Amino acid sequence: MFRGSGQLVASRSVATVFVDLDRTLLRRASGQVLHSALEAEGVVAPGSSLPGDRVLYSLYDRFGENLFAMALARSAALMARGWSQRDVRRAGERAVENLAGLVAPFAPGVLASFRRQGLAIVLSTTTPVDMIAPFAEAWGFDGVVATEYEVVDGRYTGRLEGGFVWGVGKLTAVRRWALDHGEELSECHACSDSFFDIPLLASVGSPHAVNPDPSLRAVAALRRWPVEYWDRPPGVPSMVGLEPYHLLRPFVRPEVFPYARFDIEGVERVPRQGPVLLAANHRSYFDVVALALVAARLNRPVRFLGKKELFDAPVLGWVARSLGGIPVDRGSGSDRPLRQAEEALRAGEVVIVLPEGTIRRGEDFFDPVLRGKTGTVRLAATTGAPVVPVGLWGTEQVWPRSSQLPNVSEVLHPPTVRVRVGLPFTPEGDDAVADTAALMEAISALLPAEARVRRTPSPGELARTYPHGHAPGPAGRE
Repeated sequence: MFRGSGQLVASRSVATVFVDLDRTLLRRASGQVLHSALEAEGVVAPGSSLPGDRVLYSLYDRFGENLFAMALARSAALMARGWSQRDVRRAGERAVENLAGLVAPFAPGVLASFRRQGLAIVLSTTTPVDMIAPFAEAWGFDGVVATEYEVVDGRYTGRLEGGFVWGVGKLTAVRRWALDHGEELSECHACSDSFFDIPLLASVGSPHAVNPDPSLRAVAALRRWPVEYWDRPPGVPSMVGLEPYHLLRPFVRPEVFPYARFDIEGVERVPRQGPVLLAANHRSYFDVVALALVAARLNRPVRFLGKKELFDAPVLGWVARSLGGIPVDRGSGSDRPLRQAEEALRAGEVVIVLPEGTIRRGEDFFDPVLRGKTGTVRLAATTGAPVVPVGLWGTEQVWPRSSQLPNVSEVLHPPTVRVRVGLPFTPEGDDAVADTAALMEAISALLPAEARVRRTPSPGELARTYPHGHAPGPAGRE
């Protein structure tokens, strides 16, 4: 259990990860949340924030720390003179929930990974310890290295106890903590976004530049430090907070595909927040477009699992990874794709899956009974994410598997692609095979009546279900 600032409860020395707070663990600065808590506890008067503080915080959130902002933080000790330490601690407790809402979505998974490696985790921040210790305790940190205000008779004196924990001062405080706990910094990790934390990053054995400001990004490149982003999956770039998804979304519209008509219903059934698995049947390469149109209407980034070959393509592969795609190498037997999908779901993201795994061939393509693999329901059971079934129909008329490209010539009489989104489906969790069958039935129920009628396809229809150049010959061989 956490005991307070600078204390680690462990009977033996373990390597430690020192984690910065603002723009590292949190997606943005904590100052406004903490100030609101101080107001709510009556420590400061309502509306007592500095003029232009929103602009300052906006600049901080976009570009990181600057000397002016840190000078204000340094002077905060004087402003706090006379405050009750007990009231400030209560404000810190009040702020925990709102601070938790600022935690970068993939940060809990990263911290859990550190835990699995047997590492202790210590919050290292310029923020006053009495304000941030309740949050650190609630989130299971093993200790806190933070700025401490001198206290006499329960009130702050306006002076610092042990120095200002920023820049070289943070390194000094961390070194003191490591010495007290018998640790060598060369065995420790440090995670920070700030150029001003370079003294600390350069002193540990494993530095991590997390959401680095422009200056730290340059230094990290020169020193070959790993660069990480805890607000999105690995490999997804961002510019001023915008992913490729946000840039492409305005162009993902039915008008962009004049050679197909789209009949889409039920998108409003997809939860607008929290983890979601969108599970669709698989009929054509054009399924990607139909699902992209659904994703664009959700107004939130969507991740997807796709064949490894897609990600190996020179240009298309980069685009797929940039959008948060998860490559699946079906022949490897690796569970890495499922683990990555699980991480995305635990971060509250939407993940698109195709339980069938691949487009069916030959007579199987016309079988009205859909069969899927159990990975989708196992992901749902592990993460608690609801599964939303999606029924696709007609995509094969635009881009049959036998064609290397979609048919873009049918502009005057385009085929109709039908998309139906069903109600969220919650697997029982006891029997993955039975849950998968129930999911596939839910998807099948979203398809038109003709999809559930068994019929004998013509030779031409059968040929269209095979990849280009792989249709079976007279003897039934590909």
